[in-house]
Amino acid sequence: MTTRVLIIDDHPLLRRGVMQLLELENDLEPVGEASDGSEGLQLAQELDPDLILLDLNMEGMTGVETLRALRDQGSEACVVVLTVSDSDEDITNSLRAGANGYLLKDMEPEALVAQLQRAAQGEVVISDTLTSSLARALTRDRPTSESNLDTLTAREREILRHLARGESNKTIARNLGITEGTTKVHVKNLLKKMNFRSRVEAAVWAVEKGFR
Repeated sequence: MTTRVLIIDDHPLLRRGVMQLLELENDLEPVGEASDGSEGLQLAQELDPDLILLDLNMEGMTGVETLRALRDQGSEACVVVLTVSDSDEDITNSLRAGANGYLLKDMEPEALVAQLQRAAQGEVVISDTLTSSLARALTRDRPTSESNLDTLTAREREILRHLARGESNKTIARNLGITEGTTKVHVKNLLKKMNFRSRVEAAVWAVEKGFR
């Protein structure tokens, strides 16, 4: 299946470069570009993209404000932030506003394509250089100790390892030979037990603790 991509970024050169990059791929189809958050919201409603590539530091609406507005208007698109900022605050605000990934603009074009292809499959995509700082920032105000692991069932611990690999519910279900619905229940339970807000927090924490 082809993933339809909308790009929201206030730098024309970057938008054009990413558009041309994606046009070379059979499974990623750029369907629109917006220069600010307001235009992005309008295009998201009109085009209903599968994936939105979103800049953070834009004039007018910021990326986080745009992301919150996208979720408020009911967009279920996978949203991947693409930015120059490695700020802990920007990372946590983006993920808690509903981002499915956070990538830095200094990555190689081929790596960006690979990460977007993973995101399109439902995987969590985070730049490798951000893992440690992200784990620290996400859990700073919601401490999670390794003792909480004792409350997890064997299956939940197994699923936590798969989350650490960035796998989607569908992929986890296939790998474990269970239904996607059952996987969702297990994920929900382990998030509650470990005091995580989202699967992204769980995945990052698990990576930091060596669950692979």
